[in-house]
Parts: sequence; C-alpha cells; structure tokens
Amino acid sequence: MDGQLSFATLDYAGKKKRTKRDVFLAEMAATVPWSVLEAVIAPHYPQQGPQGGRRAFPIAVMLRIYCLQQWYNLSDPGAEEALYDIQSMRAFCDLELGRDPIPDETTILNFRHLLEAHGLTKTVFEAVAEYLEARGALLRGGTIVDATLIAASPSTKNEAGKRDPQMHSSKKGNQWYFGMKAHVGVDASSGLVHTAGVTSGNVHDAKVMDRLVREDDTAVYGDKGYANDTKKRAAEAGGALGGEGESQTRRQADGSPACPQSQVRQGTRESRACVSRR
Repeated sequence: MDGQLSFATLDYAGKKKRTKRDVFLAEMAATVPWSVLEAVIAPHYPQQGPQGGRRAFPIAVMLRIYCLQQWYNLSDPGAEEALYDIQSMRAFCDLELGRDPIPDETTILNFRHLLEAHGLTKTVFEAVAEYLEARGALLRGGTIVDATLIAASPSTKNEAGKRDPQMHSSKKGNQWYFGMKAHVGVDASSGLVHTAGVTSGNVHDAKVMDRLVREDDTAVYGDKGYANDTKKRAAEAGGALGGEGESQTRRQADGSPACPQSQVRQGTRESRACVSRR
C-alpha cells in the first residue's frame, strides 16, 4: 500500500540496532517468491463486484499476515493485535498506521479458511519448493527426516463432550503427549524444508518416512526412530556401516564416503544417521 510514511515509521527505520525479528523478516521479504504465491491464490480470491462494496485487502498483505501467523504462532486475534503493536510486522506487510486500515481478526480468519477450502496451503508450499529448486537453493541428493509433536487439549469439556477424534496420544521418553505429529523432509544440503505433512500423534515416524523422501534422493538421514530392522538391513545391503543412531556411511569404490555426515547441518549431525539408501 503506497503512500506517505508517518514520523513514527521514519524514526523506527532510523534506529541504530536491528532486532532479530527485523533481520528475519527482511530476509523473508527478499527470499520468498511472493509474486508466485500471489498468482496461485489470485484465481480464488474475491474481487470487488460490479455493485461495489468494500474493497478486499490486497493478496500481498493477507498472505504476509498468514506467514506471520505461521512463523510466530499467532492466533487470528493475536495477529491483529501484533499488527497494531509491532512496527516491524506492519512494515513487513506494507501497512502504515494512520494511512492504511488494519485487517481485523475476522478478515484474517476468512483468508485462512479460503486457503484451506481450496487446498492452497499445500499448493503454496509446493510453489515455494519449486521456485527454490529452480534457483538452485534445493539440491537433490539427500533428505533429513524428522517429526515433532503438536499438542492439543485432551479436555472433554466441549459441546461434543469428547476429544477430537483426529488427535491421539504418543509417548516420548517417559512423557505422554496428546495431539498430532508434524513430519518434515529437509534438504540435507541447504536445510530447507521440501516436504511436510501431519498425522495423528500415535503414528510411528517410520511409517511416513517414504512420503518425505524425494524420488531421486540417494541418502536419507534420521534418528533411530526411523532405523527399523527392515531399513537397517536394506542400508547394510547397500553398503552402509554402523548401527541405529550411529554414524552410518556408505563407501564408494575409491573408499570415500558417499553418505557423509558433513552433509547434515551442524547441530543435527550427531543425532542423525544415514538410515536408507536409494
């Protein structure tokens, strides 16, 4: 939304220190292929009718608000309040207090439901992956697989008087959790997520591993939860060395490793092993 900037915005832009949020949002603004994503959403986005009515917010604004919700775990009301309170988030969405209206929580909710109703969340994700791959940011060859628990309320104090049937319990260590699992496949070279999905909390990580691996991946890295006996035997038959949870490396004809742990990002390399060869 073009227009004159307020004195508050100019003061904020001239501050001496850039916060971590400033740096992150500036990087996302420059990296994410916004025009590609907007083109995916545009055919489904409501347009102003011939009889007029209130103009819809630009797709660019609503899409960035949706991304802020994902990155900072904001509810619809929380996203509206954040846009009023936090200048860096307004700047990221190209909104200016006193110049532009701020989308309310209902508008934010409706946009999210629009994406869900047309299956656009997956389409947007795939469009980003294709864009990054075309620019060489995603390099085929290896995938890191991992899962994380998403907690949900186990309470039955609701209108139905029962728990959400899509949620189930899962044990991690000695602790039980109720909810769902998010499963991700990460490009081993760049650290970028290329595949993601969700299941009930009681689904074992290894059962969805094949969905997270690309057809032309030559190595898969994961913790010992993915290294069941079948996959372990297949890896050993392919020339992998080591056991579950250990550094497993396939040797090429010249003796050099074809599945080097150095491909795994720092911070995860000690807890990941090459659990499968393709």
